[in-house]
Amino acid sequence: MDLTTFNPSTRLAATTTLATLETPCLVLDADRMDRNITRLRKRLDGLGVSLRPHLKTAKSIDAARRVMSAPEGPATVSTLKEAEQFAANGVRDMIYAVGIAPAKLARVVELRAMGIDLVVVLDTVEQAQAVAEASRNAAMRIPALIEIDCDGHRSGVVPANHTELLEIGQILAAGAELRGVLTHAGDSYKGGGVEAQQRYAEAERLAVVEAAQLLRSASLACPVVSVGSTPTAHHAKDLTGVTEVRAGVFVFFDLVMAGIGICQVDDIALSVLATVIGHQREKGWIITDGGWMSLSRDRGTSKQTVDQGYGLVCDIDGNAYRDIIVADANQEHGIIAVRPGSDARLPDLAVGDRVRILPNHACATAAQHEAYHVVRGRSHAVEARWQRFGGW
Repeated sequence: MDLTTFNPSTRLAATTTLATLETPCLVLDADRMDRNITRLRKRLDGLGVSLRPHLKTAKSIDAARRVMSAPEGPATVSTLKEAEQFAANGVRDMIYAVGIAPAKLARVVELRAMGIDLVVVLDTVEQAQAVAEASRNAAMRIPALIEIDCDGHRSGVVPANHTELLEIGQILAAGAELRGVLTHAGDSYKGGGVEAQQRYAEAERLAVVEAAQLLRSASLACPVVSVGSTPTAHHAKDLTGVTEVRAGVFVFFDLVMAGIGICQVDDIALSVLATVIGHQREKGWIITDGGWMSLSRDRGTSKQTVDQGYGLVCDIDGNAYRDIIVADANQEHGIIAVRPGSDARLPDLAVGDRVRILPNHACATAAQHEAYHVVRGRSHAVEARWQRFGGW
């Protein structure tokens, strides 16, 4: 495997501003990002646990270096492409936090042979057997975390299923390496307020702590007890028994997170810069070049109390207009309108004027772009271009 670095960040000319960028493009407010990172780090420090940031949203070594505690990690990734790209840029400690497909183990072996401590995740006997077999064939013990189901949201072994949990643990201990247990409180994205989020966080903690205790009672090593979701990371009151917290979207935040009360709109660090290209005044529309190819098709706020359409519209300084949203989108056209039911008025925007659109889902919107254009606060100066990557 040839690990070659992707394009590094580019320091831009002093004349590069939000007014001179080609649109649509992705803008990152570094001041907001830094505040978001500091907020969670301080919280977890107070709870006595380490942060293993999830880099699936960022997909950029420049962003990763600002959120990781050290250049070599620790980090969490969601694709082997991420693992390979970050490894090429010096990251050495990673969890590949998606259930392992046996066909992907060859790539895992290659990375580990290069000195990368890449840990896989699994929740079935069949996966454990595949990891054990790959370990024997490669003459190395591949470390694995057993995924625990804490809320019925997606994947994992239910903690009460002692037979399956112990069988998986015994297979890994005999033929690979049992590194520990991991869970993700996906139900926390449903919101419900502070008390509900605290319950999600405690259920998440109890699930992995119970699973770890069961494994240890059977003389199976369980050094890592990993939990993680941005909502629970911001609401956990007690993390006794947990060794690390994984979270990712907190770096940028988005409208879904604002909609469930994890952040404020003013905390959202990502936006899509778009240009006004026309009007349909009789319909109450402003047309921009920011369609769903730049915003994504994600409509994650559609089931929340406040539906933000395809994104909340801000002026070029990043100040949100009251109740002005991208109400509809075509591939390369965004339709700005007043939120239904509001008495707000459309801003007076001429053809050529620029707006910034806050995303529903930072991961999905960022994935539409190849780079972040970095600004700070209300400054229009673009100080750097941070390369992103995609793929699997």
